Amino acid sequence: MKKAIIAAAAIVGAAYALDAQELTIGGYGEVALSRNFYSDNVYRYSSPTEYANDPSHGRFDIPHAVIYIGYDFGHGWSMQTEIEFEHTGTGVAVEKEFTEAGEWETEIEKGGEVELEQFWLQKSFNPALNLRIGHIVVPVGGLNNAHEPLNFFTVYRPEGEYTILPSTWHDTGVSLWGRAGNWRYEAQLIAGLDGFMFDRDNFVHYGAKSPYEFKVANNMGYVARVDNYSLRGLRVGLSGYYGRSMHNAYPNDMHNTRYADIKGRTYIAAADFTYTGKRFIARGNADFGYVEDAVTLSTVKRNLSSNNSPYKKLPVASNAVAAGVEMGYDIMPWIASDADSRLFVFGRYEYYDSYIPSPDQQDYPFTDRHRIAAGLNWFPIPEIALKAEYSHRFLKAPYKDEPSINVGIAYMAFFKK
Repeated sequence: MKKAIIAAAAIVGAAYALDAQELTIGGYGEVALSRNFYSDNVYRYSSPTEYANDPSHGRFDIPHAVIYIGYDFGHGWSMQTEIEFEHTGTGVAVEKEFTEAGEWETEIEKGGEVELEQFWLQKSFNPALNLRIGHIVVPVGGLNNAHEPLNFFTVYRPEGEYTILPSTWHDTGVSLWGRAGNWRYEAQLIAGLDGFMFDRDNFVHYGAKSPYEFKVANNMGYVARVDNYSLRGLRVGLSGYYGRSMHNAYPNDMHNTRYADIKGRTYIAAADFTYTGKRFIARGNADFGYVEDAVTLSTVKRNLSSNNSPYKKLPVASNAVAAGVEMGYDIMPWIASDADSRLFVFGRYEYYDSYIPSPDQQDYPFTDRHRIAAGLNWFPIPEIALKAEYSHRFLKAPYKDEPSINVGIAYMAFFKK
C-alpha cells in the first residue's frame, strides 16, 4: 500500500520527487462491471410511476485508462504528460437524449473520449517554490486532488463531487505551488468556466469542456488550494474557484447590450481530508457551488438560436452541494499474514444535489439524492485493487430508489523510474 500512496503522490504533481530520475512512465486504469436494479428509460424521472417496475440492466465499462510520462531535464526543469482514454471510445457516441423527446443523437465532443489531461513544463526553484505552465489538473475538491482509482474505495469515482464539479478538472494555465514544512499551497490562473455548458443534472461539471479546437478564455478563472499535514497520517485541504461564466463562449457575445452587464460569477468552495493509519483509512469532502445570475443564464441558454448549438439548454440552479465520507478497515491480519496483501471492508455515505433553485426557479426533486455504498477492496499487491460493492441511491417520492451492484479491478503504478 505504501508504494501505491507514493505513486499517487507523484502522479498528482509532486514533481520534485522526479529529481533523481530522467524518465518516468506510469499510469492507472480501471474496469467496472455493474448491474443496476432500476429503469434505464430516458423518461424515468418525468414519468416515474410508469417505469417503476422496469427490469434491471447491466453495463460493462472501462471508465479510465491513463498513460503518464514525465521527464526531468535537470537544472530544475521537468515536464509531465497524461493521456486518458475514457470508456474505450474514439470521441463519437450514440446517446438517447431524454431532454429532447428521447431522440437518438450522435455526439462529437472536443478531444472526444481521448483527452490530454496534463501537458506542462515546470521550473522548480526549491520544494517551496515551483512554477508550472501548460495544461494542468485543477485541484478543487478532494476528487480532483486525488482522482486515481486507488484513492477511493468505490468502484466508480465518488458520485457527489463527480456530478457537480468537472472531473477530472484539467485546464490550460499557470500554477504556482510548493510545500514548506507541514503546508502545501497552490494558486492557479486558468481559462474560466463556460456558463453555457452548465446544466440542471450536472451543475458546472461540463463548464471546463470546449467543443472547439481551442479553449475560450474571454474570462479567467482563479484557483487556490492549501493542505496541512501537521497531524501524523492526516491531510486536511481547503480549495476554491472564482470566475465569470457569462460571455465566456464563442463567438464573444458582449456586443449584446441586453445581457452585457450579466457576469454569471461562479464560486466554488471545498474542504476535504484523508486519514491513513496502520489499518484504517478515512476520507471525506464537502463542496458548495454558487452561480450568480442563474435565472438569466438559464434563459439565455434556452433561447440559443440554433438547434445544433453545442451548448446545454437545460437550466442551471443558483446553488449545488455535495458532501461525503468513506471509511475502510483492513481485516487481512485476521485472515492471513501476507505483508503485501490488504483487505479493506468499507462503507461510504454521500449527499448531493446538482440543482438547488432560487425562489423564482422551478424545482426538480430528483436531483436531491442520498447514496450509500458498502463492500470490499482487496489489494493482492500494493499497485492493484479488486473492488466489490453494493450501492443504493435514495430519491424522494415518487421517484424510485436506485440500487446497484458493482465489481471492478484497478491498478496504479510506475513502469519505469
